[in-house]
Amino acid sequence: MGEYSRIEIEGRLMIATINRPEVYNACHPMANEELVAAFDEFHANPELWVAIITGAGDKAFCAGNDLKYHAEIQKKTGKRPVHPAKGFGGLANRFDLEKPVIAAVNGVAMGGGFEIALACDIIVASDKATFALPEPKVGLAAGAGGMQRLSRMIPLKKAMGMMLTGRHVSAKEGFELGFVTEMVPHAELMTAAKRWANDILACSPMSVRATKQVVMRALDVPSLEVAMHNLHYPAFVAMTKSEDTVEGPRAFAEKRKPNWKGR
Repeated sequence: MGEYSRIEIEGRLMIATINRPEVYNACHPMANEELVAAFDEFHANPELWVAIITGAGDKAFCAGNDLKYHAEIQKKTGKRPVHPAKGFGGLANRFDLEKPVIAAVNGVAMGGGFEIALACDIIVASDKATFALPEPKVGLAAGAGGMQRLSRMIPLKKAMGMMLTGRHVSAKEGFELGFVTEMVPHAELMTAAKRWANDILACSPMSVRATKQVVMRALDVPSLEVAMHNLHYPAFVAMTKSEDTVEGPRAFAEKRKPNWKGR
């Protein structure tokens, strides 16, 4: 338990909760530092295979940057507070994480909060969730990857319609646009997020990491041929040499569940 976050471990699953409900889970640098540390541990710990990130309470996933805190600090010091290099939620600027992360969006996901969700691999949203990149309304822009990620995930004109106006989008519209993986009734959100986590955990973690790495690195090049034959995918190579590639076919032949080693 941190001061601004809560971390729970359930077997191979890590659940990180942004714990500032009194400010709609808005993140200041100290909250982000705690989440960076949590996801550093998730990245390094071989016993952890999947993570879920969510927000405390029933109103907000994360309202983004804590602008009131920033204004107070800037007024006192004349300088803007500096967020950790790995960004909002410890995820927005993290590009070396092959393990999957699920966003369980339980309410407002605005600005940096939406950018945290966009940095995840799967977004499960409560039917009460709302999304926006409203930074232009306060003289800012979505500098934690929101502009780049959203425009790659949904049709460009739809993304521009959201970003140039800062308008709020419901979970239903987010699902229709394609950035929400699944929308569920509010009371069923964590059950649904854990269902996704358990479905991932039923697969070889070596295969899951290889898949994520190949997909994300391949997005960086326009040529399919280059993506297939000229890029280096260490996680894919590790998968081909792992014990799991022996265990999977053996378990299938023996009609039993595989005992994944993750190595």
